[in-house]
Amino acid sequence: MGFHGMLLGQGVFLQRGPLVVRYKKEGFQQVDKQFSFKSSTSTINNITAKMTSKSMNMMSKIIFYEERNFQGRSYECMSDCPDMSSYLNRCHSCRVERGCFIVYDRSNFMGNQYFMRRGEYADYMNMMGMSDCIRSCRMIPMHRGSFRMRIYERENFDGKMHELMEDCDNVMERFGMSNVMSCNVLEGHWMMYEQPQFRGRMMYMKPGEYRNFMIMGRSGMRVMSMRRIMDSCY
Repeated sequence: MGFHGMLLGQGVFLQRGPLVVRYKKEGFQQVDKQFSFKSSTSTINNITAKMTSKSMNMMSKIIFYEERNFQGRSYECMSDCPDMSSYLNRCHSCRVERGCFIVYDRSNFMGNQYFMRRGEYADYMNMMGMSDCIRSCRMIPMHRGSFRMRIYERENFDGKMHELMEDCDNVMERFGMSNVMSCNVLEGHWMMYEQPQFRGRMMYMKPGEYRNFMIMGRSGMRVMSMRRIMDSCY
């Protein structure tokens, strides 16, 4: 859809339709010139989605507490934090006010991973079966758009390959794969699960190539289901 404007003195009046520039000088004949402008709805929607995602990422916030039930000293985090011990002696509860985060039971984004969306976790060690308290955390950027991932039966993108664009609750039943050892995340952010139906230990996957899950500190973990991290999680 285009717009047109008429020059009236020093002002410009915009209306929909082709652009008509009309001017007249003393002693000269009036001349009309018409210009057409086109706008792309899809382009505007993409820009709007990116702006919304960026705003949401900037607003993401999680609050960690030293004690259960949101007691003791606290620390607010709105981005990645590789070492919680720099701010708290320990961490036994947290509150996600906005956004989504992955928390780890070891520093530098190592160890067991846990997905946390907006909500209150008064005693997450009991709620999530954690054996240790949170040591580091990573913010998950919001993604609006398509999701695409290729999963491979063996490491280094070998063996059976299947491409996913939606959640898969059981790779054995759906693809006949007993395990997933490598993957290439082309679009979106995903969670991988050790058991079918999105249960068991988790592994966060952002866009990129993952040639061998074993060298990522996930020794002994089988991947049997995977789920997209949708904007509805935020």
